[in-house]
Amino acid sequence: MTHEKSCGAVVMRRDGERIFVLMIRHKKGGHRSFPKGHVERGESERHTAEREVNEETGAVIQIRERFRVPIHYSPMPGVEKEVVYFLAFTDDPAIRPREGEIAEVAWIPLERAEAALSHDNDRMVLRSARRYLRRMEQRGR
Repeated sequence: MTHEKSCGAVVMRRDGERIFVLMIRHKKGGHRSFPKGHVERGESERHTAEREVNEETGAVIQIRERFRVPIHYSPMPGVEKEVVYFLAFTDDPAIRPREGEIAEVAWIPLERAEAALSHDNDRMVLRSARRYLRRMEQRGR
């Protein structure tokens, strides 16, 4: 069994009262998800997430330390994959897709984000991020 590990982020941006979620659409398969990528040797999970989001979308993010959601799945027989997601924010609306790998990057309104995602694991991560956001807002942070 081969084990792979990636890290990424649910990136949000406020525009007035609205919240937008950063999503990518892959050229291969066309599925819509959050930016993520493989951990490089000696790299922390947080650094991997920051680097991958920047490489795939051009966004510079600030990660919220207390939100960390790991998911596990098998992308193909004999491969076990762990993806660790963080919650992150940015003030900069400028984004651009990585050449060759990413077909599209987009800011999706939070109220439409769950329906825009392709995979149940990603929808679960987004629901966890929304619950975390609500708790933060209730605490007045």
